[in-house]
Amino acid sequence: MTISYHGRRFRPIVNDPAGDVSSDTLFHYRQEDDVVWATYAGGAVRFGTLIATVDGTRRLDMRYQQVASDGTVKGGRCISTPEVLPDGRLRLHESWNWTEGGDGSGTSVIEEMD
Repeated sequence: MTISYHGRRFRPIVNDPAGDVSSDTLFHYRQEDDVVWATYAGGAVRFGTLIATVDGTRRLDMRYQQVASDGTVKGGRCISTPEVLPDGRLRLHESWNWTEGGDGSGTSVIEEMD
């Protein structure tokens, strides 16, 4: 089954304390072929972007960068694995780590909004 991420909106439902996103953060995804990108903002994130490729197992291999509410510029890497919910929405299970401006790593779950 092919998944299109284009036009989908997500909110975090679980996040590690080392992360900056919260239920106040909204992600807007777009896609062309196997390239996915998104913008996000809200909560402790003033503005962020991500870019990813989709592999044969539908996982996203992404890099992200953001400006935190305190003005800190941060960046990192994330592997995001999709789960298709019974109602057709997506839930993304993410494993991430900061590579610039932040410390640590963690996991998060973001879920598509209705």
